[in-house]
Amino acid sequence: MDFIQIFLRLGLVIQVFMLLVWLCSLALKDSSIVDIFWGPGFVLTNWVAFGLTPEGYFARKSLLSVLVTIWGLRLGLHILVRNLGKPEDFRYQAMRIEGGKTWWWISYFKVFVLQGFLMWLIAAPLLAAQIHSEPQHLTWIDAGAVVIWVIGFFFEAAGDWQLMHFKADPSNKGRVLNTGVWRYTRHPNYFGDAVQWWGFYFLAVSAGGWFTLFSPMLMTGLLLRVSGVTLLEKTLKATKPEYQRYINSTSPFLPWFPKERRVR
Repeated sequence: MDFIQIFLRLGLVIQVFMLLVWLCSLALKDSSIVDIFWGPGFVLTNWVAFGLTPEGYFARKSLLSVLVTIWGLRLGLHILVRNLGKPEDFRYQAMRIEGGKTWWWISYFKVFVLQGFLMWLIAAPLLAAQIHSEPQHLTWIDAGAVVIWVIGFFFEAAGDWQLMHFKADPSNKGRVLNTGVWRYTRHPNYFGDAVQWWGFYFLAVSAGGWFTLFSPMLMTGLLLRVSGVTLLEKTLKATKPEYQRYINSTSPFLPWFPKERRVR
């Protein structure tokens, strides 16, 4: 099978997966569970691609699969633990109120089909890195991709861990975390997530999959402008008075040294 044939099959697998998650959301009356399955959905997609590309170079396929599995399962577990025992996320509650009695089926298309479609597009490098048999050795591009992935994983995992422990302390309620990796970027977890996808992309580039550039660009755009930075900052500005000072001193996305605060 060629790339298009396998890619279409992956799209079908993803939509079946999302259908099952949607049915679970109806039973739980919680559409926000889709966030828990975002990372694991890519893990499933990757391993299906692994099985459908027997001619691909095994070492690169295995390397990619390990990295995707670590990223996806860690992210899914983190969101699961974070949301455990909590009500539906406020974003989905607002959509539920807007949808009224018809939300149960509107949610399938507005949340689950849409996210499945985005997952399918973004997953393109995971197939491109595995389908080709050449080169039959790991290259310097593969090595660079792993370095990029490690940097991204550090920022995402460290950012999530530091924020979780910060929020666990009742004395920090209403305060802004500005230490650790949060000292250098206001969104280390989103930055790390985006960087890891650039790492996946360069593994695909090593196997000739340069044409999947739209994937990391789309993921970065979503994190910056749609579901990530823009939406979160709007909420934080409204709920945390200290956040404006944090904005004035800290880089919004790319890590950089904080600006010195002037003492008056």
